[in-house]
Amino acid sequence: MKKSDRVRKVASETMEKIRRIARHIRNVEDNCLLLGEKLIDKGEIDLGHKLIANGYIHDASKFHGIEWEHMVPDELLHEEGAKLKLKLAVQHHNRTNPHHPEYWGGVQHMPRLYLAEMVADWKARSEEFGTSLRDWVNDGAAKRFGFGKDDDVYSEIMEFVNLICEKPFENISK
Repeated sequence: MKKSDRVRKVASETMEKIRRIARHIRNVEDNCLLLGEKLIDKGEIDLGHKLIANGYIHDASKFHGIEWEHMVPDELLHEEGAKLKLKLAVQHHNRTNPHHPEYWGGVQHMPRLYLAEMVADWKARSEEFGTSLRDWVNDGAAKRFGFGKDDDVYSEIMEFVNLICEKPFENISK
């Protein structure tokens, strides 16, 4: 491969990675804005304001260091050690970004602001993957982070989910 071909290939891969990260960040930013506005309307002005601000800096760490180098799509995980490097990059991301439960030592210890940002993040991921946010909270997240429907943190999470998501269709055939 000629040098110019190699440069074009690296440039193309770099831009695709930037687009993917930026698209996710924009989705979270939009969700933070929507949820923040609804919180402000409810009278939680400071929380709404801070959540909107957080949306503008969400996941900035993905552009640097181990996260930039090793957070790659599954199709690029064929290289020797790539899965371990991805695992370490994800671990770094989760432990250095306060919208992840791992940062706090568990979802039950998260301040309300970061629970709200986490829900905005989860909603973006559910839209990107074409999955249900409510199903993720009830099945995936509850199991992964060790909370149940009777826990206060579940009530807080669902409060944010209900503010940010449209109501499901009602069954009118009854």
